[in-house]
Formats: sequence, C-alpha cells, structure tokens
Amino acid sequence: HPSLRVRRAALLPPPGERGDPPGDPPGDPLPVQSRPFASYGSALHIALPQPPRAGQLLTLHIDYEAGEGPGVCWLAPEQTAGKQKPYMYTQGQAVLNRSFFPCFDTPSVKCTYSAVVKVPEGFTAVMSATSWEKEKDNTFVFKMSQPIPSYLIALAVGDIVSADVGPRSRVWAEPCLIEAAKKEYDGVIEEFLAVGEKLFGPYVWGRYDILFMPPSFPFGGMENPCLTFLTPCVLAGDRSLADVIIHEISHSWFGNLVTNATWGEFWLNEGFTMYAQRRISTEVYGLPYTCLEAATGRALLRQHMDNTGEDHPLNKLRVVIEPDGRMISEGFSLFVGVNPEDTYNETPYEKGFCFVSYLAHLVGDQSKFDGFLQAYVNRFKFQSITADDALGFFLEYFPELKEKGVDTIPGFEFDRWLNTPGWPPYLPDLSPGEQLMKPAEELAELWAADGLNVEAIEAVDITSWRTYQLVYFLDQVLQKSPLPEGNVERLSKTYPKISKAQNAELRLRWCQIILKNNLEAEYSKVKDFLHSQGKQKYTLPLYRAMWAGPEAARALAMETFSATAPQLHVNVQNYVKKILGLE
Repeated sequence: HPSLRVRRAALLPPPGERGDPPGDPPGDPLPVQSRPFASYGSALHIALPQPPRAGQLLTLHIDYEAGEGPGVCWLAPEQTAGKQKPYMYTQGQAVLNRSFFPCFDTPSVKCTYSAVVKVPEGFTAVMSATSWEKEKDNTFVFKMSQPIPSYLIALAVGDIVSADVGPRSRVWAEPCLIEAAKKEYDGVIEEFLAVGEKLFGPYVWGRYDILFMPPSFPFGGMENPCLTFLTPCVLAGDRSLADVIIHEISHSWFGNLVTNATWGEFWLNEGFTMYAQRRISTEVYGLPYTCLEAATGRALLRQHMDNTGEDHPLNKLRVVIEPDGRMISEGFSLFVGVNPEDTYNETPYEKGFCFVSYLAHLVGDQSKFDGFLQAYVNRFKFQSITADDALGFFLEYFPELKEKGVDTIPGFEFDRWLNTPGWPPYLPDLSPGEQLMKPAEELAELWAADGLNVEAIEAVDITSWRTYQLVYFLDQVLQKSPLPEGNVERLSKTYPKISKAQNAELRLRWCQIILKNNLEAEYSKVKDFLHSQGKQKYTLPLYRAMWAGPEAARALAMETFSATAPQLHVNVQNYVKKILGLE
C-alpha cells in the first residue's frame, strides 16, 4: 500500500547458520521495488540473489514503517467512550491489512503469526491471537498458533481492561464501559458457543473474547479470531441485543476456519454464517423468533436490491473482482475491476443465506443437513475454498442428489444462483414467524388509520415483545409513513419503551420514523443518536433520510455532520459527504 514504506529487505541465512555481528542489520540486503497493481494496493517486488529451488524455505526480513493507511485507525480522545486517552485499532477486512504490514493480502493464503508490541505506560495491547503475555516495559507478546488469512490479524491499543464472563471468555472495554459489558454478556457467550459446537463441531480457537470498541467503530462486529471486535451499540442494558454476537461466533466455523478463497465469493463466508447463526438462534430462541429475524434480513435485501437495481453486477453471489480487462500504467499492467471492499452489501449475506437454505431444502432433513455442515467444516478446516469446492463436496456427500441432477433443475441451477444477479430463485419458508409478525402487522395497521381505534390499540400488550418483534412493528410503521396527522405523537407517548429506547436497533427505526413524518419536536433524538455512535449501518440511512426531507431536516443533517465528523471513521465521513453533496 502507498502508505506503507519499506526501508530495507534482507534474506536471512538458513536456521542454524552463523548470524550477523551484533548491532548490524540482519541478513544480506536485497533490491526492493513497489510496482502498481490495483487502486487499493501495489505489488512489492524483492529481487533474490539466485532463483530458489522448488520447496526451498526462505526467510525474509523486511524493515518497514506504517500507520497512515486506511487499515490503521487512530482515534483522538474525543472519539473514545472515556474521552481521556487516544486509541488505535486495525481493520483488515477486506484488503486493508496491506497498509498495516507487508503481506500476501488475499484470503487464499493462510499463515500463523507472532507479534511483539511495545506500548506507552497506561495503555494495553490486545490481538487476535491464541496466546498473549505481558512482559516488562509494557511489552506484549502474541502468538496465533492456527493458520489464518491476513485480514483476520488485528491489533488494538488503548485504555482497556477486562472481566471474565465465562470459562473461556472475557470482555475487554474502556474502564467506563466494562461494568455494562460484563452485565450484558455474563454467562451468555458460553451458551452460544456450546450450541455452535453441538451443531458444527469443536471450537478450535481456545478463547472467545470480545473487545467493545469505541463508539466511532463503523461496523457491528469484526470476527477477528479469539477476539471479536464489537460495537458498543449492542450494550442496550437489558441483553436485548446480546444475540448479535451469535453471528460473530458462527464465523468461528464459517469464514475463519473455512474461508472464501476470493472476495468475489464472499457468500461462502457470510451466507454460511447467516445460516449457522439462524441454526444456533433456532436452538436457543425457537423457530418463530428466528423466522422473524430472518424476515427482517429479507426486508433489508429487498431494500438493497430496490436501491441498486436487481440486475446490478454486485447482486450476484459470484462477483468478478479482477476481470481480464487490464489497464497498462507506466508500463505495468493494472487490474481494473471491483474493489473487494465493495462486495460488502446485503447480497452475500441474505442471498447467500437463501442459497444455503435451498441446499438444506434439497436434502429435506434438518439433521442430515446439520451432519453435512459438520462434515464440510471438517473437510475444509484451515483451508480457503471456492464455491465449486463447496458445491462439489455437497454433491459428493449426497450422491443420491447428484444422481438426480439437483445442480441443473431448471430455474434453480447452481450456475444461476452464482452467476445471475437479482432476487434469490428460492426463499426459505418463514411462516413459523407469522405468529409474531401478524400481531405486529395488525398493530401497525391500527396506527396508520385515519381515526385511531384507541380501544383496539390498548388491547395489544407489547411489554413482552422481544427486540425483533418490535423492530418488525416499527418497519411496518415506517413503510406506512407518513402517518395521519397526530398519530406519531400519540405513538411516541403510548410506547416510551420504543420512543425512549436505549436499544440501537429500535433507536434507528424510531429516528427513521421521526424523519419520514417530519416530527420536528423529536429531531433532538436523531441528533443524540448520531452523536452517540458512528456505526455505518445506522449513520448512513439517517443522513439519507434527512437529505431526502424538508429544509429543516437538511439543516439538521449539516449541523449534525459538522459536529460529529471528527468522531467518525474516515470511510463513513466520506460516505456521508457523498450523501450531503460535499464531495
């Protein structure tokens, strides 16, 4: 990456041979050259003194300087929860770790790693590693003993402390958040891990810790092995979002253990993980609630495809990242194609989930399909694979399906699933969720009526509704907005559980409803929510809604952005600038 400066490269002698005199830089220096490769990184060329033999082990020593690149995030104190000390963290997915250290930055290559990290007094370093030790001089030593792709190597340094929440789990957070984190997750993680192991086989990573990130962290979670990075938005105070972690836990098998070999087949990570997440959720919370959550996911996919157009090339499960078309630049060929970062959208998650559900539907027996998933993990663990590998194994595991030619059923061909953009050919049956959806739909209907039937509204008791049932209700209200005059104000007074919620999923929807109904009296809630966090999934829809609204809403957008821009991740800042026409 242009932000990473290689100062020197050297070839070290084979292990056991005479070392360099003390004080000398190690090894024989080698010529180094950076050549163009793609818009998101360059190729590091190191010339060897003679061509190596096949199978020969080479040890290179690269002295480099990094820190300015997009994969390394430096936070000023005001971007943290405690507002007292700076903070830094790395975010490798998809192709940003090349700005953190020189690496084969592709998910097709896996390796072990170790690191020695020296930090100033008063700071703690943590990494995605199977072991870590603190030595003198505030130096931390990390080792990852399992092979992982480069995007899963992660480091965070800040004023962070930890608390145990299970036999193999602890939470890490800034001191001002640690009590809330412990309360929210105490005893929760082990239950999810145990169900995951029962379904998919042994958890191979040793510990499962969570680092609660500063509020400016742009993602929901990042499944760095042994240490998931998680948004503090899930700390709702009532465990109502504790299940968000099931998705990251599921990556311990799908994504981290069996990995997509290219970002063009990201659904192998995310589609399988969505399926695994919903299997765990079904075991823990039951089928109706899981179907309701899946219906929310399907609505997000519908929204995404409506926004981009169904036939957008990113709405395929197999995206062409590096097409054959090459551009010649300064004598070197340069890939012109999709930036891997752009593959991050609802399609690999929810359309991928539909494809895995279709495979389960072909098998027709849940316990047999669960058996297949265990065998799949066992067959490909610690490897990077393609869709052809995964689907080939599926047909090999179920020879009777292969014989029936299930991969070429007209309209449902595997090839069509992978290579045709658009809505999934098959949708899993979510009807068990209807017992939770129907009451939410009926209540939304009542609130959208011209004359409010107060008696019918008061007859519905929502106190026992869980998060996704409330989210589903609010999504219905949002679809029916703007509501008749005065209804939103009444709704706000009737359900303080919603309009005064601390739960981020509810806050997002409530803010969207405020904006869609031009409820200026509650604009302060939109402002407060955007000041409290910088998660991309919450921030961008609200700026879009403000910018699509009247003058007062646009003014709110400008005022909020100018106040909060410094606390946002640079990518999120740029996306918001685009929405507000500031580019």
